[in-house]
Amino acid sequence: MNSASPTTPVPALQHPSLTDINGLRLGGIFPAGREPSVRTLREWTRTRRIPYHRVGHFVYYDLAEVSAHIRTRLLVPARK
Repeated sequence: MNSASPTTPVPALQHPSLTDINGLRLGGIFPAGREPSVRTLREWTRTRRIPYHRVGHFVYYDLAEVSAHIRTRLLVPARK
């Protein structure tokens, strides 16, 4: 007997530009060779210095959103 089971459509990814922390580091928004460490990015996320999205216990970043935020609001004081 051939029991045809209905196929469940796979929902489309709603935000294809979301990436994880490694994708954020290597996504091209930081100068080559000057990417912040994973530890630094986690600290910026924890202190809410960069925008992020939580899905369950996972943390994702929108590259365009983070890039715009860094260029306009994330100020790093100059060394003396």
